[in-house]
Amino acid sequence: MMGCKLLPVLTLWTMSTEAFRKGAQMKKCHLSKYKSLPPWELQTFKNVKDRFEDIMLLSDRKCNTKIFHRNWDVKELSVHDRVILVKEELHLVIDVLENIGEPSLSELLRRPLEILRHIREDLKSCTRHQPDNHQRSRRLTSWLQKFHTAKKMETPGCLEASVVLNLFRLLNEDLKCAAYMESCT
Repeated sequence: MMGCKLLPVLTLWTMSTEAFRKGAQMKKCHLSKYKSLPPWELQTFKNVKDRFEDIMLLSDRKCNTKIFHRNWDVKELSVHDRVILVKEELHLVIDVLENIGEPSLSELLRRPLEILRHIREDLKSCTRHQPDNHQRSRRLTSWLQKFHTAKKMETPGCLEASVVLNLFRLLNEDLKCAAYMESCT
């Protein structure tokens, strides 16, 4: 009889402690859903890239931008640095995509931007819960300085090209590696 009364109490206690976590348990970063984006979501990004490439073929835009270029792999960074890297890249990507003036692209960008904004919020949550004593690696710090300098020097058209042409690398390499945490190899 005592067991019958204890079971509901234990169940309620377990549910309340899981729903309202405190302290260290709350500092988890949940990016695992980005280990592999659904094919239909990736298709929306491919549609944007294909349309953009069609537009570029018709323009006289000449870009040799290397804003996203790195001589190292994301997996070489710490887990925390990976999240920071992707968050910084994503900030630029969203900013540029929100400001693309081409009407045919603007329509295609609705769903991809929705996805990217959701990812950005998850990344922000992860960076808010990083350890207070986390020091960015020299590699990341140096790359971020070059990244911020390069984005200021690029023309809007070349920034658009760089962002759109690097979307799949961002999603399929950088974000995926951040999502795999310690298991990224």
